[in-house]
Formats: sequence, C-alpha cells, structure tokens
Amino acid sequence: MAAGSPSQLRRREMATVTSGAGRCRLSKVGAGRRPPPARVRVAVRLRPFVDGIAGADDTPCVRGLDSCSLEIANWRNHQETLKYQFDAFYGERSSQQDVYVGSVQPILRHLLEGQNASVLAYGPTGAGKTHTMLGSPEQPGVIPRALMDLLQLTREEGAEGRPWALSVTMSYLEIYQEKVLDLLDPASGDLVIREDCRGNILIPGLTHKPITSFADFERHFLPASRNRTVGATRLNQRSSRSHAVLLVKVDQRERLAPFRQREGKLYLIDLAGSEDNRRTGNKGLRLKESGAINTSLFVLGKVVDALHQGLPRVPYRDSKLTRLLQDSLGGSAHSILIANIAPERCFYLDTLSALNFAARSKEVINRPFTNESLQLHVLAPVKLSQKELGPSEAKKARGPEEEKTGNPESPAAPASASQKFSLLQKLSSMEPAVLERLLSLDRLLGSQGTQGTPLLNTPRRERMMLMKTVEEKDLEIERLKMKQKELEAKELAQEAVDPTERENCSPTMLLPLARRRVTVAKPLKKAVVIPLQLIQEQAASPNPDIHILKKNRKRKLEHVDASEPQEKAEDCWELQLSSGLLAYGRQKILQLLNEGSARDLRSLQRIGQKKAQLIVGCRELHGPFSQVEDLKRVKVLSGKQLESFLKANILGFAAASQCCGPS
Repeated sequence: MAAGSPSQLRRREMATVTSGAGRCRLSKVGAGRRPPPARVRVAVRLRPFVDGIAGADDTPCVRGLDSCSLEIANWRNHQETLKYQFDAFYGERSSQQDVYVGSVQPILRHLLEGQNASVLAYGPTGAGKTHTMLGSPEQPGVIPRALMDLLQLTREEGAEGRPWALSVTMSYLEIYQEKVLDLLDPASGDLVIREDCRGNILIPGLTHKPITSFADFERHFLPASRNRTVGATRLNQRSSRSHAVLLVKVDQRERLAPFRQREGKLYLIDLAGSEDNRRTGNKGLRLKESGAINTSLFVLGKVVDALHQGLPRVPYRDSKLTRLLQDSLGGSAHSILIANIAPERCFYLDTLSALNFAARSKEVINRPFTNESLQLHVLAPVKLSQKELGPSEAKKARGPEEEKTGNPESPAAPASASQKFSLLQKLSSMEPAVLERLLSLDRLLGSQGTQGTPLLNTPRRERMMLMKTVEEKDLEIERLKMKQKELEAKELAQEAVDPTERENCSPTMLLPLARRRVTVAKPLKKAVVIPLQLIQEQAASPNPDIHILKKNRKRKLEHVDASEPQEKAEDCWELQLSSGLLAYGRQKILQLLNEGSARDLRSLQRIGQKKAQLIVGCRELHGPFSQVEDLKRVKVLSGKQLESFLKANILGFAAASQCCGPS
C-alpha cells in the first residue's frame, strides 16, 4: 500500500493536468514546478502484401495478437517467436480513419492548451509511411485529417464571445542531404537551425503562411508537396529521398485581462525510410541520398538509445534531423511514433530493426508544459507619488517641460500609487488558497464584463516580480533620503564656518558651484618619484652637497570662459642629479658587482635570483667587471634595462646617504 499510494497520486496529478478542466493548473505547473512527464506513445501499423514483392507461397513474418501486441519470427530459432507490446497495433485491414482516431486525434487538444505535439512516421522504405501521413483523395492520411479537425477546433474556440482569439499558420520543409529546404519557397536555399534562450528550436527565414480554412491549407500544401524530392528505386517507384516536416503553429491571445498569450506547435513528420542498397540497387545520386538518409536515421537511433539509457549527453547536434526533433524526443512535446512495417520475409531484417527502435522509443520521457506569456503593456511601471519620492527625485520624475510650465501633479496619482502599494502588501501576506479563490472570482467577474483589479489579474510569477520591484524602489527611496539628509548637514556645517576662516579661503572656493570658473592646467613633465619628506629636508638644508635642485617655472592657467587669461608663477620641483652622486653610485654598484655574493647582488634593484647567479658566473669566467656597462656586454641586462637599473640604484644610494649620514 505504501508503494502504491505515490503512484496513484502521480496518476491523479497527470490526469488533472491533461484534462480540459485543469488548464489553469497546467500553466501554474509549467511556470513554477517541474512539468509532469509524458511518455512517447508508439503505434505499429502493418501494411498488406504488395503485388510483385511477395511470392505466391510467401507467408508473413509478422502476426498481430491483439490491438496492442504482435509477434515476429525469431531468426535464431524458427520454432520460436518474439513478442512486442505497444500502445496500439493496426493490422493489414486497418483503415486510415482507425489510425488517426486511435492515435493522432487525442493529442490535438493539447495545442489549444499552449502545448506542443508531434507525429512521426518511421519505418523502412516501401513500408507505407507516406501513405499513412498523406494518403490519397479517397483515403486521406494523418496530415489532411489533423488539419481539418484542428481548423474546426480553432474556429469554435476563437468565435466571438469566447475568451481567446486564435490564429493558425503553417510551414513546410524538407531535410535533403543534411540541408534544410523551404518547400513553400524553394529559392530560399539552405536554412539554419537555431535555439533561443528558452530552448525553443527556431529556423530563421522559414516561410509561415496563415490559414483559416482547409481550402487555404490545400492551396499552399499541394504545390509545396510537389517540390519534395522523390526518386524511383527497385522497391518503390516514388521513394521519398528526404525527411518532410509540416509545422502548424496555433497562436492564442486572451481578449480580457490579463491578456495572456499561448503558442502551441504541431509537427507532422514523414521520415525517409532506411534502405539496403543491395536490394534497392542505388547508384550515383541515389546512393549518395541513401547514405545521407541512413546516417540521419542512425543518429536518430543513437538519440533514442541515449535517452533510454539516461546518458548525460544526447547527440542532438550530430544531425539536422535530430536537431529539429529535439523537442519531440526528450523535449516538451506530446509525441506519437507510428512505426510502419512490411509483412514480406524479404523485409524481415528491416521489420525487426523498426520494431526494436519502436520498443526503445516508447521508454523515452517528455515533459510538456504550457507556452504562456503576458503582454508587455500589462506590466507597466508603477508611478510613485511625489511625497514618497524626495524633492530631488520628484524633480527628476517630472520632465523638463513640466518643470518649466510648473504644472502641479494631479492629486489622483498619489492615491492610485498608494492603492497599488497596499494591494501588493495584502497579496504578499495572503495565503495561497485564498489567493487562488480571488483569482478565480476575478476571472468570473471579468467574463461578466466587470472591470477587475489589474493586480489580481496578473499571474503569480509577474506579481512576485512586481512586488520585488516595489521593494527595490522603497530601498532606493530610503537611500536617497539618507543621502539628502547628509548633504543638508554638510551644507549647514559649511555655513557655520568662522568668518576668519572664510576670509582665508580663496575667492574661487566661496563662489557657488554655478558661478565658479573651472581651470584647466597644462600637463607637467614626468619626474621620478622619491619620498616627499626627503625632498623637503634637502630643500631646507644648507648643506652644499644637496643633489636635488629647485627651479621656478611658469605654468599657464587657461580659464574655461576665456575672459581673463593670466599667467601665475608657481614653484615646481624637478629632479636633477649631480655628477658626484652619479660617480658615487656607479662606484658602489661596481664594487658590489665585483665583490658581492649572489645574496648581496639581490639587494640591488632590478636584480633577481637568476640574474645574480649569472653575474657571479660571468665574474668567475671572465674576471672582474671594469665598468657597469659590462652587464650589457655579457647580456645580463639590455640597454633600457641598464638605464633603469642605474637610475633606481643611484637614487636608492642617495636616499640612504641622506637618511643615515655620509659613509
């Protein structure tokens, strides 16, 4: 009992979600929690014997047991049979109506709920895939029957007085030798397959034709079908040489608030059959086409195997076909796979392969969800009142035109803003069950023509985003108020300055910000930076051995208003080294180079462990250095590095001699 109760609850949840009464809950599941699983449904159709292929005494290799199971002879032991169980089995005497009503028609209602659906016809060449999908004028197949019923449903659901307005568009393409071709516009060339930020597969440049009736569909579909690539082989006079995909998109727009939008897609896919070139006799172009078909079907088998085994990587991108079927296999669509098989013994291996593929496909799990969004104008920004904004923010909120004219804000605006704030606070503290009842009551009032509260009509996800935005606005307002108080306190402190200090201030500093004249000075020459304390001590010292000289240089100040240009003399410091200091520094460096160890050499600027060991090695190999420039000759330092090395070390010796006294 304990093991059975979770499964029963799961079945009830799936039944509620997939029922027509559970549409509101379905959008909630799709927006919040993980959507419920939906297994790929598999139906097998056995075609009758074809004259010219089977012999007079040929017996079928496949036999149906009931409406869901069949058996096939075991090629290892002819006394045994292999049994398969599927969602539906259609025998030789089944009609097109049986296949459509039993497997395809039930998934059309999901399109009106904003979900995706797909129907795939799979099987070897000559097994009847195109007949199942297209049919004939006397026996129409899945595609014409599905379009006829879908257009009828959209007309009924989108009639006047209904809450939703519906529109239908169609696109038709083929995948021929790994090229995506638009059958409605053959001149468009090879199209690319893209994926948007939400994981939806898109084909930019694909033609979309709006249709409102079955006559519109036939007017576009029949000429496009003649553009599909077909060819004759030994097994089929009109063999499909490409995979054909018919895409039907149903767009829904809500007529009343909150003006939601839904989008459902229906993929009707007629796959090209796998071919054994030894039996088809393909040569030249037909052989190349067969190779492309078999390669894409092989990748399709790998995708199904990866999904069946739960592998971390599914090779959708290895083929254009699997890339396009990414939503149908392991994605977010209600998928139906119709496996077409042949009864002749010459098709035994192809039939066995198709049955094994179908058995693996029925274990693939999809997770359909409702593709629902909200129109942007519903989520208009909330205007805050002038009281809740500070005085500075209120000026920013009013445009320059309002500031010039001086029109006061209408008194109704603060009331509406405060009303929205109070509604948000009430909704945030409300229980979920009560909130759901309010939403249902609001929908009922909206259907009767009563104007509901915009905040209740907003779905939960957008409502939470709006509440978060309001909280951020509140925090921003508090921060601006604190900043305004700090600025006012600083202004009061500046006004309380002593008159004597105010007289000592420069006139430029006492001017208001709007009346000050900004000055732009010419850039000074770059100089080597040494400690400021050392410069001041050297400037004030009467010692004749000072190495830093002070110069008076003129710097021109250019006013922005250019009304009173003037020149002002200022004291600028520039570093100059005397010849005695240069000689003293070179002597100290040369002494370290000839007598110091590797550790002593590392005390010099720009000398590390490797360079110190290199200097010691050169000294032992070539003798002592005669001058500092010998470092460049033995390739320890380059010319620029040597100049920087001398300057840094001489300044270091000068600083040490001034701080510690003469040595």
